[in-house]
Amino acid sequence: MRLAGIDQGTTSTRALIVNSDNELQLVHSVEHKQFYPELGWVEHDPEELILNIQACVNAAGKVDAIGIDNQGESCLAWDAVTKQALSRVIVWQDNRTINEIEALKASGKESETLSRAGLPLDPYFSASKMAWLVKNIPAAKTALARGTLRLGTSDAFFLDRLTGRFVTDVSTASRTSLMNLKQLEWDDTLCEIFEVPIECLPTIVSTTGDFGSIDTEHGATPITASVVDQQAALYGFGCRDRGDAKITFGTGAFALMVSGGDIINKPELGLLPTVAWQLLGEKPVYALDGGVYTASAALNWAKSLGLFNDFAEINTFATPAAIDAGLVFVPALTGLGCPHWNARARGVWMGLSLDHTPEQLVQSILEGVAFRAHEVIDAMNSCVPIKDALVIDGGMSKNPYFVQFLANVAAREVRPAHMPELTGLGTLQLAAMALGEELKTESQFGSFLPEHDVSYSTVRFKLAVSNSLNW
Repeated sequence: MRLAGIDQGTTSTRALIVNSDNELQLVHSVEHKQFYPELGWVEHDPEELILNIQACVNAAGKVDAIGIDNQGESCLAWDAVTKQALSRVIVWQDNRTINEIEALKASGKESETLSRAGLPLDPYFSASKMAWLVKNIPAAKTALARGTLRLGTSDAFFLDRLTGRFVTDVSTASRTSLMNLKQLEWDDTLCEIFEVPIECLPTIVSTTGDFGSIDTEHGATPITASVVDQQAALYGFGCRDRGDAKITFGTGAFALMVSGGDIINKPELGLLPTVAWQLLGEKPVYALDGGVYTASAALNWAKSLGLFNDFAEINTFATPAAIDAGLVFVPALTGLGCPHWNARARGVWMGLSLDHTPEQLVQSILEGVAFRAHEVIDAMNSCVPIKDALVIDGGMSKNPYFVQFLANVAAREVRPAHMPELTGLGTLQLAAMALGEELKTESQFGSFLPEHDVSYSTVRFKLAVSNSLNW
């Protein structure tokens, strides 16, 4: 059996296969353009994404089935008849709806979203973005009036356009703030709160199953799995049991911990219950989610400012930890996610002096992301003890200084994955499950143990976070 996994992420689309040696192989990758039309707005061109997915599918060659993962909260509007996009994709990082979100909070609506969807009111989730599309895109208004408007996360658009199936999987639907987490159906009350027409939303289905077939250069090929990228990574890590946790350090840092059949709702800790996956014919598996909006994006920003030229330069530092020298960075460049959920928070450097070098500024960025990740993990561990070591992947997991700092601040072993494509692996494994096959590949991990004679000032970091929140 030969399978392909399509990883449609925030910055690129990637095609992966498992080769004849049972090893994961990247066969194609293409980046797409980021649009920033206004302050706080982030958009993608849906037509570009469709072309990139098609190119990745074709590059995978002849396969028996395809799995595809998506960005999660990114969404758009399109037409039911023409299947043409009526808007750009509003990306998960976008916070254009912050005023509407604050108005809903002021009117006391957050208790409903927390109890029904398990999610706080935040522009991160899809619901307020979909409402914005209906109210502000003339073509969407026209389509709604004639009964042809479709709204959904990017996966539903891809599937509708490429296979003719207007569906979204339950893991993705759980990220919209429109799905009832217990009933796994669109919630009338939530749709009314956000003013999203429920009739325009796709059908919610399991994570594995029949998603239709896509035409490729090698013939029609079935799609048998569709899932959020972070949930795919959780599956790819082999996290199956309650307490298994991972963090992916990509554009943002996303922590997920398996909670099994239990919905753990701890809004006071800023943690989000979510659906990890639902295999066809089985009960859903739930997880706890905690997001740090800015991780690798902060390093890319620092690089664009000329603070360093090559990522190899920032693997080690000659100076002690920046926070020990009084220099602290809070990576709230697009707001603060878990456990604070404040979209108006902004990044801050504290303790700057004329003595600090560009290298120390970058060092403080790495430390700030580690501190933020620790905030999330610490909250999760207070709900369900995290089993064994913390496994991580993503670009920043290749930085030795960062990983050691994370191990020190978290006071636990951190195991970075040597395989860089665990999101794609999870997508492939889920696609195989739909065909009754179990895809096994050996994942190798490094090991960073906490240095017991080292401690950092979490109090100092918390003080900096308080300034970020009140900026």
